[in-house]
Amino acid sequence: LEVDAIIGIHDWEKQHRQKVLIDLDLSFNCQPAANSDDINDALDYFKVCEQVTAFVSNSQYELIETLAEKITELVLTAYPCNKVKLTLFKPAAIPNTQAVGIQIKRSQSNH
Repeated sequence: LEVDAIIGIHDWEKQHRQKVLIDLDLSFNCQPAANSDDINDALDYFKVCEQVTAFVSNSQYELIETLAEKITELVLTAYPCNKVKLTLFKPAAIPNTQAVGIQIKRSQSNH
């Protein structure tokens, strides 16, 4: 996902939206959906993306670590996922780099 967010520790970052890139790897039991071929038994990726995009767009954090934790908490709470691996990049955060980023893995047991 590519979302514009208010993220950063500097005053200018708190007033201008910046692009963040979010890669979600979601683990869930897909066997019921495979057996029924029914979206109601599946993890609806469109809804996940829509809700994460809305959350990030309306959030304001200083640290990408905080945003990453809040996104995984949202997904684990709202959807039938047992594990989430999230990679979050903030392009152009530091001169002469493509991006800075963080990767976290969370599960229902540590949620």
